[in-house]
Amino acid sequence: MTLEQGIVFAVLGATLALFVWNRLRFDVVSMLALLAIAVAGLVPSDELFAGFGHPAVVTVAAVLVISQGLVNGGVVDNIARLLGRVGHRPTLQVLMLTAVVALCSGFINNVGALALLMPVAIWMSRESGRSPSLLLMPLAFGSLLGGTMTLIGTPPNIIIASYRESGSFGLFDFAPVGGAITLVGIAFITLVGWRLTPQRQDSDDGGKLFSVGDYVTELRVPQESGFAGGTLHNLLTRSDSTEDVVVLALIRGDKKSLAPSTYMVLKEADVLMVEADTDSLQSFLDNTGLELDSTPDDNAEVAGEEALADDASDEGDIRLTEVVITPESSLVGQTANRLNLREAQGLNVVALARQGHRLNRRIGDVRFQAGDILLVQGQDEVLSGALQNLGCLPLAERGLRLGRERKTVLAGGLFIGAIVAIIGGWLAPPVALVGCAVAMVLTGLLNTAEAYKAIDWSVIVLLAAMIPVGQALETTGGAELIAAQMLAISDGLAPFLVLTIVLVGTMLLSNVVNNAAAAILVAPIALSLASELGMASDAVLMAVAVGASCAFLTPIGHQSNALVMEPGGYRFGDYWRLGLPMSMLVTAVAVPMIMLVWG
Repeated sequence: MTLEQGIVFAVLGATLALFVWNRLRFDVVSMLALLAIAVAGLVPSDELFAGFGHPAVVTVAAVLVISQGLVNGGVVDNIARLLGRVGHRPTLQVLMLTAVVALCSGFINNVGALALLMPVAIWMSRESGRSPSLLLMPLAFGSLLGGTMTLIGTPPNIIIASYRESGSFGLFDFAPVGGAITLVGIAFITLVGWRLTPQRQDSDDGGKLFSVGDYVTELRVPQESGFAGGTLHNLLTRSDSTEDVVVLALIRGDKKSLAPSTYMVLKEADVLMVEADTDSLQSFLDNTGLELDSTPDDNAEVAGEEALADDASDEGDIRLTEVVITPESSLVGQTANRLNLREAQGLNVVALARQGHRLNRRIGDVRFQAGDILLVQGQDEVLSGALQNLGCLPLAERGLRLGRERKTVLAGGLFIGAIVAIIGGWLAPPVALVGCAVAMVLTGLLNTAEAYKAIDWSVIVLLAAMIPVGQALETTGGAELIAAQMLAISDGLAPFLVLTIVLVGTMLLSNVVNNAAAAILVAPIALSLASELGMASDAVLMAVAVGASCAFLTPIGHQSNALVMEPGGYRFGDYWRLGLPMSMLVTAVAVPMIMLVWG
């Protein structure tokens, strides 16, 4: 082993350790690795940041922009809404959800496809009286399977295509292997797999997650109140208490103002419609001196939300809706009080649920997590834009559409045009996809701010930084050294066993590090091994691509797995129950198919 090889192995070992430790963001870790090999002089300074202009990185960015364009055009939204008609049979629900998310994941970012269909799955579960845990893990695994079917389905495929010496793989070159494991995987999940998921029972017993009526009370500002003549903001901030009270409406005479501004001036005899649990309500009354205007009757539980809905209908501009926080949301790690959501976005956070249960803590001080479900109130004309800006997705049952349905044909036509240009060989994939993304901006499917926001810059930085690191592994001879050790172990083994070792090894690695990083690290090693054994390089590259994309064993291996963890109520150790048989099944199907098509 040379000094340069030793440095590369040390850098990669530290990088993998930091990936597994998961205390630093993976893009930060990848930049540290890039800087380490730069300081060691293993990559020329003029090539150090060449990864940012690598065709694979540009293609991934373009695919993410196109995905947002298709969402804005209403293409995926229209598909998702059809799932509400499949009935309540769990087998049929699992089949339709996994099939649709797999199909979408083949052509748009698989995390984006999952994020759009996850609220639908939660709604279907609750309508059927079952826990969301039954559907969410199959949905996540379906998105992983679907990404293996095309070149643009997942970043590892794009990365692997860049390592092919005889030219990049075509758009559907991954389809024979990816399609086979997707079909078999969906069949297994539908017939057997969903029964292996943990059955987390909701306290709601299948009912609606949020029942506002229990907590809606009317409070009157009494004569000579110290808060009369002051703002609503003053009332809420100077009550000197920790109660969690949300003001839903202000009633003055015959006029009712829903979601009133906190800068509205209160008057004597004003009535506030508030949402609070009994303890918070009592504390609020004690600290403000407000009086109960009326006591909810026995039908309040049913009437509360219906009354708000009726009032909203009368005014025509207020809506009460449930939304899911996505991993990319600016809400993650923040609190409603810190973000000042009411004044900044016009949103009133009425309730919050996590892992299928409504939180009874003070909402304003709770740090939001990806997968949290919020019940929000806001003006209809600003609600859609506010949710998009915050990275939240509405539940299907509320009928709020983020996409611009009138442009569905335009969005679908531009995307199909790019696909045809790639298949026909008229344009290289990066050129066609970047052209499609630019066309979507020019035609108004999304503006430039949305285009930049759609790009997951952490993934871009990861890819751009790790590509030179992977090249350093190859140029220093480190990949050949590892391949030689693997050759000694696999000496005399049949080619299909070697492919199995490569695929399983990549799969295990991708369960603890980012899947794109796993592909970058294993690809040069696999190519060196194929060269030593005289195997087809395309075969080992396909094995790496499948292994990198099929991280079923842990929630940290892929963003799709992490996204469903909170709303599904899953624990870290729950994933292997369905993930282990899925991994074995993928291996059993993929290796023969790779041998048949590429061997």
